[in-house]
Amino acid sequence: MRQDCSIELFQYWNSLRGTRPAPRRVEVEPAEIRTLLADTFILERDTNGDAVFRLAGTRLCAAYGRELKGLSFISLWDDRDQKLISKLVQNTFEEQAVVVVDYHGISERGRQETFELMLLPLDGGTEAPRCLGVSSSAEKPFWLGADLLVSAQIDGIRMIDPDREADNLHRAAVAAPTLVPDETVLGIEPSGARRVRHLLVLEGGREENAQNNAFED
Repeated sequence: MRQDCSIELFQYWNSLRGTRPAPRRVEVEPAEIRTLLADTFILERDTNGDAVFRLAGTRLCAAYGRELKGLSFISLWDDRDQKLISKLVQNTFEEQAVVVVDYHGISERGRQETFELMLLPLDGGTEAPRCLGVSSSAEKPFWLGADLLVSAQIDGIRMIDPDREADNLHRAAVAAPTLVPDETVLGIEPSGARRVRHLLVLEGGREENAQNNAFED
């Protein structure tokens, strides 16, 4: 992770969950992350099985020039990346995976800005899966919020094993493929890798890459 918002939210989420895979959604107290709320959001699964915004922070809504509540999360992404981002969100919903995505947002005038997105699972039961997320820009350019974002393209992906990596959050993301094969996201399983559920994780520090198979009311 590169953004302070991502690190701070992860540490808060990690402190809530303890030894569990994820905290319950009712445990998240907005007052305890009030400095992050403008960039945070909650996704839930609608009746069609798609990820939609249940809540979205003011800065995130302003970047797109509209209220995001109820909007499809996948619709914000470029066509080439929609299958991949959908797979990543479903991994968070179903496998309680922690996902970090580097991406660039594209504005109406063709400007681009780099963002970091993180998805954190919340335990809402099998009938009401949700996840807590944050999306923050690297530079916060002057035009953001005036020249509205219209699309987003993935640059890199990282899966985090919170039981082993809570003190080492800075490994580089893996570059995202332009086209996603059916059920495989990132190629051949390397030596020295280990599995976390159906996800592939490489051990290592800042210089090593990870590969992977793909508020309360």
